[in-house]
Amino acid sequence: MSFDCINHEYYMRLSDRVLALIRRVFHNNPEFRHDSLKHVARFAPLIPLMGARPDLSKTLRRVVTFADGSNSLYFGCPIMLAAGANKTALRICDFANMGFGGISVGTATRHVREGNTHRPRIGFLEKDRAIHNSMGLNNDGVEAVTRRVLSQLASAHMNQMCVAVSIAETPGITDENEKLKDIVESFSIAYKAADYIEINVSCPNTGENRVDLDTSFLEKIFTEITNYRNSQGIRKAIYAKLSPDMSERHLSNIMDMLVQKGVNGVVIGNTYPTSKVSELPVHVTYNQLTPLRADGNRGGMSGRPLYENMVKNVKFIREHYPQMSVIACGGIDHGFKIYDLIRLGVDAVQCYSVVAFRWMAAHAMRHELEEALLNGGYKSLAEYDEHHPKH
Repeated sequence: MSFDCINHEYYMRLSDRVLALIRRVFHNNPEFRHDSLKHVARFAPLIPLMGARPDLSKTLRRVVTFADGSNSLYFGCPIMLAAGANKTALRICDFANMGFGGISVGTATRHVREGNTHRPRIGFLEKDRAIHNSMGLNNDGVEAVTRRVLSQLASAHMNQMCVAVSIAETPGITDENEKLKDIVESFSIAYKAADYIEINVSCPNTGENRVDLDTSFLEKIFTEITNYRNSQGIRKAIYAKLSPDMSERHLSNIMDMLVQKGVNGVVIGNTYPTSKVSELPVHVTYNQLTPLRADGNRGGMSGRPLYENMVKNVKFIREHYPQMSVIACGGIDHGFKIYDLIRLGVDAVQCYSVVAFRWMAAHAMRHELEEALLNGGYKSLAEYDEHHPKH
């Protein structure tokens, strides 16, 4: 495709200005604001004028199928809540109230983690409409997360939500064999419940080297993971979550390996590493990102400034690896952007930072996506897919 993916701007409604006021009121409590999303999701149907309930209409439903026979994925709409928003997997269906058609819970590790000890671990950048965080993979452990997903999966499906479990290696393990064993164990546990499994090999939040920088070890991980999947009676999709800062050559090397191993798709991408934020179109400077720089540049940035970089990577993958499913993540805050990405061949999108800056962001983006489809001459996403088959 030769068209440009515009970084569409959204109009600031009164509700968005109220949300901005709330951010100012809790300016000195950024982690509280970060954690309050689950409460908003839970009580949204009870809050006057919010109008936040699951949207079970058929207009934006999407089914993602795989040539290798992996289980299809069913989305009420192709807008997912990205990993990091619901780390615990508690009350998954509440997020359907906010308009999401899928959710990636976690990221979960083999063992419980409290995360990084410094405070604050998160900050909001008003001018850039971005978030910077160095949470450090705090989570309740993959066994607890998987158990909760399993108990809620049927209800999530009734609310037209696809549920993924995001996993990563437990930080602090230095022996390569032990690290490999750790992540494969997490995968085998998550495999019991998730609609698909997301392997986070690019987390910049722990201060350790990212797995996706070591292609040799990365290949060992996906060899063991796909071997495990091939031994199971049910075949579920595997996605690799990659960093947004890789060179084209390094990205190509990883993609070649993922295709060869039979990985179904990629999530493009993760938070943008601290030391490289100057490469993004931002107002903030590196020296101002105190939470990110504490304890050795742990963390990264997410939000609107990542959009152009994400689109560049998506275009590269869709052009050179058309067989791979792509879930786009980074700076997605408008339904017209989602339509542009769907035209590029993206199966779904993930977002999180936008919920801090747009009131009921997923609902707003659903309406915009419906408008974009109508402008393109389509009454539904299914009708669009009928006219634009991928294979």
